[in-house]
Amino acid sequence: MQILFLILMFIIGAVFGSFFCCQVRREGKIKSRRSICLHCKKKLSWYDNIPVISWCVLRGKCRNCHKKIGYAEIISELASGLALLAIGTTINVETATITNWITFILITIFTLSLLFLATYDGLTGKLPTIGLIISVILAVSSIIPSAINNFSVMPFLSGALFGGIYLGIYLISKGKWVGDGDWILAGSIGLALGHPWLAAFALFVANFSACLIMYPLVKNKKNHQIYFGPFLVLSFVIVYVLAPMLLSVI
Repeated sequence: MQILFLILMFIIGAVFGSFFCCQVRREGKIKSRRSICLHCKKKLSWYDNIPVISWCVLRGKCRNCHKKIGYAEIISELASGLALLAIGTTINVETATITNWITFILITIFTLSLLFLATYDGLTGKLPTIGLIISVILAVSSIIPSAINNFSVMPFLSGALFGGIYLGIYLISKGKWVGDGDWILAGSIGLALGHPWLAAFALFVANFSACLIMYPLVKNKKNHQIYFGPFLVLSFVIVYVLAPMLLSVI
């Protein structure tokens, strides 16, 4: 049962990843509600819209004009699928209580909002204000079930720590090192993680992964800003899944 549940979580994540990438890609460009090729403008058939599978079958090219689709789609689909699969490992479907399920559903919805922001930031270099506001609201909602039984200021300290550090970096660098929305995104992630130590771990993961992945790509380019949104989201997924282990060693 647990394995089937995890497979379902991956499928749901991949579907949303495809949807997010499609919406960001065609914003302001395409009025059609159906997915179309950005090159030849031909509407895509349903079998060319299957997340991950269609991209692999077509080898990343349009069936009609044979031009490259790009890697953003497959990366978004795989990343979103793996992210939700990872979140799925935090609950045991056979023993979970109603409270466990409520928390899990809220965290899953919050994670999906983060994945949208990561896709948007990765493709455009921007974080939409409405998306950031929604992520904060969902982060607060995700800590309500635990707060009902045992209210704690830890989530708010965690959010203030994570968001405050990025706000400080933004102000000191005058927006050269991080974007103006990164501190809000970091704050919402800190809230959802619920503990200052977890926020500290997330801070390390986000910056380490950004340097590890992006530095080789930008080291010879001047005035190139790293988009931190995807790395902040990556840090949330990793730290949230590993939270019980990380808290046990402090």
